[in-house]
Amino acid sequence: FYPTPVADASPEQWDDLFNTNLKAPFFLAQRAYGALKESRGCIVNIADIHGERPLRGYAIYSTAKAGLIMLTRVLAREFGPAVRVNAISPGAIIWPEDMHDEIKGKILSRTVLKRCGNPRDIASAVNFLINDAGYITGQVLTIDGGRTLYS
Repeated sequence: FYPTPVADASPEQWDDLFNTNLKAPFFLAQRAYGALKESRGCIVNIADIHGERPLRGYAIYSTAKAGLIMLTRVLAREFGPAVRVNAISPGAIIWPEDMHDEIKGKILSRTVLKRCGNPRDIASAVNFLINDAGYITGQVLTIDGGRTLYS
């Protein structure tokens, strides 16, 4: 997760972010399908709210996460009914180390719950999708404290 403004983005950055956020999940799912089908397992991808609402200056990352959201839906159709596939789409959970407090405050001011999330919020959502959501597949669960309710 790093900036890639369109004007300055490189093919190396494209490959890095797409390999990590889209290629790896695709081929991991492909390889795991047999074992998941046998065990009636499931896949939970970690997307990002910026896969549906692009983050200015992060063109490649946002595009790769948008691809992961579509991959989640594609795999749900391809792997069903034996394997469920969903995604979690986090918002502000862990701040980048170099982020200024002013920017954090601005982000939280546009979040309904007015606070940062916690990694436990993501873990709980993943646990829900694995253990309690037997009739849910192809969905993206947004965990963002209501941030996407703001334009």
